Amino acid sequence: QTRVFFVMSRDGLLPGMLSKVHPKYGTPHVVTIITGVGVAISAAFFPVGQLASVSNGGTLCAFFFVSLAIMTLRRTDPDRRRAFRTPAVWIVAPLAAAGCLLLFGFLSFVAQMVFFGWAAIGLVFYFIYGRSRSNVARGITVVGELDPNVPPQGVAPLPGIHTPGGKDA
Repeated sequence: QTRVFFVMSRDGLLPGMLSKVHPKYGTPHVVTIITGVGVAISAAFFPVGQLASVSNGGTLCAFFFVSLAIMTLRRTDPDRRRAFRTPAVWIVAPLAAAGCLLLFGFLSFVAQMVFFGWAAIGLVFYFIYGRSRSNVARGITVVGELDPNVPPQGVAPLPGIHTPGGKDA
């Protein structure tokens, strides 16, 4: 969640203080502290199973829209440089979206209603705050992954693990 809030803040959808990076450690410390306090308070007052169901609703929604976005970008921007590939996108993405909907349907009614309540609050916040302050609204279209100078973001293999080139990392 901290990564989501950090990027939303960086993109102007949340207050800029949430994307401040610690000068020594290079981590988004403000959003990490705020999110940690929110999670601690939630864990103190709600059953963990209910919290898991509610968070699953948000995760399933995010994966659903990622699946739709992958198909949309393949259609509208086929030449876009991609940091990763999705094999058989026209099979995998619709199945993923359908699977997310199916799993969402199996969540408890309370978890579904909490999800829709938070979604409504998020939409109100977006229209009051984020819509006018977003980078898109201000005409800023910086897309970091398209910068040719950005190195690949993959994780290096563990020492002693064979790489495709046949050498140990």
